[in-house]
Amino acid sequence: MPYDISYELLSFEKSNGEPAGTYNDLVHQVYLGRYDAVVGDTTILANRSSYVDFTFPFIKSGVGLVVPMGETVKRDLFDFFKPLSWRLWLTSLASFFVVGITVWVLEHRFNPDFQGTGRYQASTILWFAFSTMVFAPRERVLSFGARFLVIAWYFIVLVLTQSYTASLASLLTTQQLNPTITSMRSLLERGETVGYQRTSFIHGKLREVGFPESHLVPFDTAEECDGLLSNGTKKGGFSAAFLEVPYLKIFLGQYCQDYKMVEEPFNVDGFGFVFPIASPLVADVSRAILKVAESPKAMELERAWFKKKEASCPDPVTNPDPNPSVTSRQLGVDSFKVLFLGVFVICALTLGSFILRFLWKSKGEANLWKKFRETEESSYIKVEKCPCTPSLPKPQDSSQATNPADKK
Repeated sequence: MPYDISYELLSFEKSNGEPAGTYNDLVHQVYLGRYDAVVGDTTILANRSSYVDFTFPFIKSGVGLVVPMGETVKRDLFDFFKPLSWRLWLTSLASFFVVGITVWVLEHRFNPDFQGTGRYQASTILWFAFSTMVFAPRERVLSFGARFLVIAWYFIVLVLTQSYTASLASLLTTQQLNPTITSMRSLLERGETVGYQRTSFIHGKLREVGFPESHLVPFDTAEECDGLLSNGTKKGGFSAAFLEVPYLKIFLGQYCQDYKMVEEPFNVDGFGFVFPIASPLVADVSRAILKVAESPKAMELERAWFKKKEASCPDPVTNPDPNPSVTSRQLGVDSFKVLFLGVFVICALTLGSFILRFLWKSKGEANLWKKFRETEESSYIKVEKCPCTPSLPKPQDSSQATNPADKK
């Protein structure tokens, strides 16, 4: 301020220490001339500005909706399906069949591990494809194309299984807290009882949007608000509370683990000082407020006002919402699109190369299917069967055995 002002501070309260009225009553005292000004947390409202003047707001404000946090995840017998979307399950299943069939096509003409009766070969395809999820299959892969495909498929299976394991572990072990109520509209539709600051203008706002008087419960302190929210509607409390944002920061700085602000249904200009209309002090005080707001002193004041009381809670100034909503995100095809596309391209290239080579070698053949099922003897891959275990010499007949002592 460019000049000194002499002042006397008076409390707007009764002899017993209780408030002498609401904030509207306090502002009205300035209009009546009983007070020269109001210095405090008075919210700038349009209806109040019709009979008094406000300075520039010294702190931003608003009305926030605070609701309890609760465990909303339901456990069931099919939780192990939830980490992956149904599209990813189907894509993975189809990929197992495609890879298994491709490896069989590339190997069965010269690899004895992929030969045999039709039923045996079909079971080998399924066994080879799905066994790659947990261990290396016993069937040998000999051709270059099949080996290249299997290496790429092993990498995809590794990424899929690790991602699935991590997602399932998070789903089963992490406590997922979410708001029990998400908006003011849901409170109105369900006919819930709500709380509000006793002397605040919030009561009038709630009545305007349709809350009946019987569903409004006032409170004075943060401790009282916590107790009523904990009790809930069935035990004489309320389901949600409406607080001005500065008070909401203080509340969450003390009870950050149990509550969350989900909505800011009412916007207001902020807290300002109150003067009679046309008072010359309004402009000078507003300039002084702007100077403080533009200096580092403003952050120091805000940290002093909204100091957290609970050590485990984050700073309410830098993180006013300590409980962001936690949702379980399913892994979808988009997360692995490049990997699946790469495997399908390898399948197409190896199959295309095999088909061209087969057709080139089968010129003039009348029955290509019969030729396809025949064992290829002229392959560049030489398969040597494992030698059998050498047979042990046959024991001599006991009747023909001679005693060395008899020769003496």
